[in-house]
Amino acid sequence: MTESISLYIERVIEFSPRLIESLWETGIMLFFAMIAAILLGIPVGTLLYLTADTRPMANRFLNRLLNILVNIIRSFPFLLLVVAMQPFIRQVYGRATGDPIAASFPMVVIAIALYARFVEQSLMEVPRGITETAQSMGATNWQLVWKFLYVEARSSLVIGFTTAVISFVSYSTIMGVVGGGGIGDFAIRYGYQRYETDIMYTAIVLIIILVEIFQWLGLKLAKRIDKR
Repeated sequence: MTESISLYIERVIEFSPRLIESLWETGIMLFFAMIAAILLGIPVGTLLYLTADTRPMANRFLNRLLNILVNIIRSFPFLLLVVAMQPFIRQVYGRATGDPIAASFPMVVIAIALYARFVEQSLMEVPRGITETAQSMGATNWQLVWKFLYVEARSSLVIGFTTAVISFVSYSTIMGVVGGGGIGDFAIRYGYQRYETDIMYTAIVLIIILVEIFQWLGLKLAKRIDKR
């Protein structure tokens, strides 16, 4: 038993440089996905809410257009989305595989659509009385969003973002199938393809730990800012 443990530790140390590199690559993909979710997912989700019927900026055409785009992206199998975007990524970035930045393009697209829907759902949970109160006070749409809706929905927005980030971790592992790098690529290349099951399970455990860390941080922050 002791000998097996020592052998396992030696093997982990042997693969540690590549393992650390794969974690760094996963971090790059998650970084771009999270930035896209915040900078573009929030505005798109807010527009979905504001342009719905009976909302302050009701616009049936824009609302339907955004809904169709978000639904198509969210329902598209991620692996097929990655493959379908290969020519576009190659045109824009010069290469479509073997690079975490290239792998970030599909992550960015799915991040925007996924978090946009979470944002819309969070804003829909805000009591209608909050909106009516803001409008009776003469608040502009900008003030309504920033001083009322976001403030009231802040805890739900954080929980939604946490859920989205956990999904991003899952999507980043899929990038390994097309040589996109990251922890998923490490598990497939150095674990599955070489029949090194202990190395593969080590990568899986690291993914689980990563998910648990994000979950713990997200829920802790959500509870901290929830003043209700």
